[in-house]
Amino acid sequence: MSFLVLLLAVWIEKFSALRHRVQRDGGWLRELTRLESTSRMTDRPWAVLALLVLLPVTVLGLLLLALEPVAYGLLALPVHLLVVIYSLGRGDLLGGLGPFRDAWRREDLQAAAHVAQRDLDVCADSGEQLLQRVQGYLVWEAYQGFFAVIFWYFLLGPVAALSYRLLALAAEHGKSPALVERAAQLRHAFDWLPVRLLAASFALVGNFVAVSRVMLHELLNWNISAAQLIEKAGMVAGEIPPPVTGPDGLNSLDQLWELMLRAAVVWYAGFALWTVLL
Repeated sequence: MSFLVLLLAVWIEKFSALRHRVQRDGGWLRELTRLESTSRMTDRPWAVLALLVLLPVTVLGLLLLALEPVAYGLLALPVHLLVVIYSLGRGDLLGGLGPFRDAWRREDLQAAAHVAQRDLDVCADSGEQLLQRVQGYLVWEAYQGFFAVIFWYFLLGPVAALSYRLLALAAEHGKSPALVERAAQLRHAFDWLPVRLLAASFALVGNFVAVSRVMLHELLNWNISAAQLIEKAGMVAGEIPPPVTGPDGLNSLDQLWELMLRAAVVWYAGFALWTVLL
C-alpha cells in the first residue's frame, strides 16, 4: 500500500489542488503560540513538543491500528494519503521562484534581492552570493518538502512522516529559543539518513566522482547540517558553473531541478523494486 500511496501523492501534487486544502497549519500554529506564551510552559520545551508532536502522532497511530483490520486495510488508505499530502512541503517551490527568475533574467540585481528576501527569505551581500543561496534554497526545499517525507513514510509509515513535518513546523515557526533548539535537534536526527541517501542518489544520476569526494569527508559527520550537505552534494553532482547574471545564471536552477527529478525517479524505482521483492 505504501508504494500506491506515494504514486497517488505525486499525482495529486501535479494535477490537483488538494494539497493546498489539506495543508492547513493555522490551528496547530495558534496552539504553538499559546503554549509558548503560557508561563508554566516557558521553560519546558520538551513538554510543548510532547503536546504538539507526540500527542498528534500517537492519536494517528491508534487510529491506524483501529482501521488496519477493517476491509483489508482499505479504510486506512485515505488516512495514509491525507497524512502524506499534509506532510509534504509548503507552498509551490517552482512558482515561488518565478519572481526571482524574472528579475534575474532582466539582470536587475536589486529587484532580485528584494523578491528573494520577500518570497524565499534568502539574503546575500552580492549578486553571485544571492544566486548561490537561491540554488541552495531550491535543493534544500526539494529535499525537506519531498524526499525526507517519502523516505520516512516508506520506511516507518505515516506516523514518521507526520512527526517529521510537525518537528519542521516547530523549528521554523517557534519563538522560544529552547523549543526551536530541541525541535531542530530532533529534526537533524530525522534528516541524518535520508539526506545521505539522497546525496548517494545524486552520485548515481550526476557526477559520481565529485559527489564521492564530498561524501568521503562528510558521510559520518554528525555536525554538518542537512542543508549544507545536500547543497554541497547537489552543486557538485550537477556540475553547476560559477554564478552569472542574466539567463545563463538561471540555467543552474534548471540543472538542479532536473537533478532532483532524476533522483526522484531513482527513489521510486527503488521503492517499486523493494515492494516487488517483499
